[in-house]
Amino acid sequence: MVTLVNLRAYWRFFVVLYQFFPLIVAYARDKRRFLLFGGSRQVDTDTQVRRANVLLDSLLKLGPTFIKLGQLLSTRPDVLPPAYVDVLSRLQDDVPPADWESAEAVLESEVGPVDEVYGDFDRDPISGASLGQVYTATYEGEEVAVKVRRPGIEELVEADLRVIRWSLPLVQRFIGEGRAFSLENLADEFAKTIRQEMDYTREGRVLSTIRENFAGDDDIKIPELVDEVSGPRVLTMEYLPGVKINDLSTLDERGVDRTKLAERLQRIYLQMIIDDGDFHADPHPGNLAVDDDGAIIFYDFGMSGQVDPFIQEKIVDFYIAVANQDIDGILDTLIEMGTLSPEADRQVMGDVMELAIADARGEDIEQYRVQQIIEQVESTIYEFPLRLPRNLALVLRVATVVEGVCVTLDPDFDFIAVATDYLTEQGYREETLKRLATEAGEQVQETTRSLFRVPPKLERVLDQVERDDLTVNVRIEDRNDVLSKLARRIVYGVLLAVGVLSTAILYAFDGFEPAIVAAAVTLPIVFLLYRSFKRKKGLKARPQFTRQNLRQRRGD
Repeated sequence: MVTLVNLRAYWRFFVVLYQFFPLIVAYARDKRRFLLFGGSRQVDTDTQVRRANVLLDSLLKLGPTFIKLGQLLSTRPDVLPPAYVDVLSRLQDDVPPADWESAEAVLESEVGPVDEVYGDFDRDPISGASLGQVYTATYEGEEVAVKVRRPGIEELVEADLRVIRWSLPLVQRFIGEGRAFSLENLADEFAKTIRQEMDYTREGRVLSTIRENFAGDDDIKIPELVDEVSGPRVLTMEYLPGVKINDLSTLDERGVDRTKLAERLQRIYLQMIIDDGDFHADPHPGNLAVDDDGAIIFYDFGMSGQVDPFIQEKIVDFYIAVANQDIDGILDTLIEMGTLSPEADRQVMGDVMELAIADARGEDIEQYRVQQIIEQVESTIYEFPLRLPRNLALVLRVATVVEGVCVTLDPDFDFIAVATDYLTEQGYREETLKRLATEAGEQVQETTRSLFRVPPKLERVLDQVERDDLTVNVRIEDRNDVLSKLARRIVYGVLLAVGVLSTAILYAFDGFEPAIVAAAVTLPIVFLLYRSFKRKKGLKARPQFTRQNLRQRRGD
């Protein structure tokens, strides 16, 4: 088994390398225009979009594992530029189904002979995804949906995971250190995620947990698990038919209030993320339907997430800060969640937030959409020292996808208004105000204590200064290697001066040939000195962000 996986991994590595070779050459030329020499080149947004579409096509050709990888990458704006995230977010988990004979073998090994266990089993799947496919049948007289894992998918996924791990050093050559760190963590995260998604026992537990959390709520329908005919590779659940949530004409024919439907969907996800902590993480229209009573049906819990209480509290703080247009509050929340480095340029990030909110307001100052804010924050994520934890990345993805579905239902849908109303009704805004008041009181107490502690310490320091007995240790942080670059340039300059002087003296006293030798020795120093000034990673000022380059990066 291990040998077969290794052999398959070696073969897949060459297939993947061949598929991505044009992109590899393009990225290599970005660093050196002629591969072995030449300066770097700038890549505009249009070029990024073209390359993202090439990447999308390659992922589709490489099959299930890489389709899932593309979907995960679309949730990670700290790894890819916004243009790539936007293109990959359109990646659909929709592939041709496997043949019935292979699927039947999986079913029989998991639950027994198909015709003995189920009645009226339809051999044509109603949907086919990268890791599994869904059939309809009856079980003990009730209609059920049977999800079957793709035959042989385990070996393919394990081989592809090895290929991804082997490819990391190559990919890291084309990205910065911060994103290289994020990419390595993403590879580990992806391996864990896709293995979990192939385990239908886990999906059944998540489905049952979320169903229990919404017990008695008529606004949401979640299939009931049929435990006795489910296992690691087969999931049997209640069959709940409905109209796709983006089938607007049918919804209108049935008299469904689309504005209320959008609000209902948003409130369901707010409860999942803020109250319960367990959430369905793949809310694209294919996984959402509407029944005859207007309730929202949820399908496919393979991609799910959990939010711990601390992050839940910070998400509440973030929503409230956005609703209040509190820029400092937004930045503080991002820092506390660990997504934004405390050393990031606060002024730059504040400018981005202000521009994002101003751009999203429109004519009515109260009407702005969180998706626009998130998209423009994502633009800064790629350039600043920021890393998204996995489940926070899923929350970000869920927020954007759900808001997109809601806007499809109602073009005037106001995400922030719904979120604000929900937080107010649940008492979160009042709790936040009380907590802030408590923290402010504690800060006043600490400041008062400091007023008594600081003067004696200050007096001791001044006494040491008066006695000339004060020692100050200075530590210079040189993260950009500035001092080292300056030192190299000084050395190159000195060597060049010596070389030029030696060449001139030899030419004056010993003739042309010795001078040529000295000049030949000096030329490499000229090249090294020139390159030290031409490199992009040379001396840089602090990044500045303006409305103009915000528009440029959005492609306006």
